[in-house]
Amino acid sequence: MDFLHTLFFFIVAVGILVSFHEFGHFWVARKTGVKVLRFSVGFGKVLWSHQKTPNDTEYVLSAIPLGGYVKMVDEREGAVKQEDLPFAFNRQSLWVRTAIVAAGPTFNLILAIALFWGVLVLGETGLKPVLGEVKQGTFAATAGFVEGEEIISVNEKATKTWTEAMGTIVTSAMDGDPSIKVKVKNLADEQNERVLTFTENDTQDSEKLFDRLGFKPWSPKIKPILNEVLPNGAALAAGLKKDDLIISADGKPIVDWMQWVDYVKKRPDITISVIVERQGIRLTLPITPKSEQNGEETEGKIGASVVMPEGLMKSMTVEYSLSPFDAIPEAFKTTYDYSIMTLKMMGKMLIGKASVKNLSGPISIAQIAGQSASMGLVYFIRFMALVSVSLGVLNLLPIPVLDGGHLLFFGVEAIKGSPVSEKIQIFFQQIGMALLMLLMVTAVVVDVQRLFD
Repeated sequence: MDFLHTLFFFIVAVGILVSFHEFGHFWVARKTGVKVLRFSVGFGKVLWSHQKTPNDTEYVLSAIPLGGYVKMVDEREGAVKQEDLPFAFNRQSLWVRTAIVAAGPTFNLILAIALFWGVLVLGETGLKPVLGEVKQGTFAATAGFVEGEEIISVNEKATKTWTEAMGTIVTSAMDGDPSIKVKVKNLADEQNERVLTFTENDTQDSEKLFDRLGFKPWSPKIKPILNEVLPNGAALAAGLKKDDLIISADGKPIVDWMQWVDYVKKRPDITISVIVERQGIRLTLPITPKSEQNGEETEGKIGASVVMPEGLMKSMTVEYSLSPFDAIPEAFKTTYDYSIMTLKMMGKMLIGKASVKNLSGPISIAQIAGQSASMGLVYFIRFMALVSVSLGVLNLLPIPVLDGGHLLFFGVEAIKGSPVSEKIQIFFQQIGMALLMLLMVTAVVVDVQRLFD
């Protein structure tokens, strides 16, 4: 079920984003007088099609919903009827061809702006950026961060949630900022500024960077009192009941629920001697956590939840949203920031100053699609906005085969006054295809390595 859930939302996201890209080409082609023969959502076997008249565009839904394509009248792709020659793509002026090709990635960036706007207006509920235990030897410890401090801003940008704070810090570091100013406040509302400093080698791998930062969200101490005991679980089989207070496990005192959870996770199928307090009486019960797979790890589970203190979750979370008007410039800025960050990261990987481990292939994208959808609509919309930015920026790169490669040829045409010869275009397109395939294979290999890390 998890696989089907992940696959479904991956197909939905990629289908929407790539089809919107193709719609950009289609819409501008129609507006500039180029005849469009077919607009297809998906590839492969045609499932449904509609064409008003033989001279109109054919609209198609195909079996593989991972994108789409636009087929225009073009003498380079086959014979063209005499009456259709004025509407052929290859016979249009340079600016018309440029507009049609640029429309795809431009529409992706426009969609990203709209999606980020929706996220800002709908609002997000997230953890407050309050620090938990700061491990020694990490960047956070070196900068003087202390457990219980709340991050207010990063480089003067307000950070309302934990995700926003961590995302801004990592993005700034990967962007090459050698020192990041983080403003915090303590429990007494006293404000201080901490400075995170990095070298170029520290920021080559975003995953390792986050681990070395040493930031963990604050987690309150919750008494290990059982709430719901699930049917068919190890807790019920061992005789545990609602309102039982866990005192110790294998002779080790248990004072916090997360301490108990960690203890159980590490002992799948291993019997634990538990002392619980029930109505003032202490009982010793043996419990054997059931073995469950979590990714690549096997963990112990007992099938029970904890009694949450009233109002605790509300005190740990914050809601953040903007008015429809205020969200407009912020959506533009967010799209611009992510676009520049994507370009810089690609540039760093190209010259070897950033690890290829920062690439995300289809497996990683699918996993994030499923995870974000599970978290809620706003998170899924944000995920689609980020991927839309990546698609827009990637397609603008001056690599033959991509839209940016065609725009590069048009730029040469504008300078020399005549189109680049078809022979040269084919030659560079073959090189571009090889580079693109190399990039895709590398991304898949990185994805597979992540699965086994």
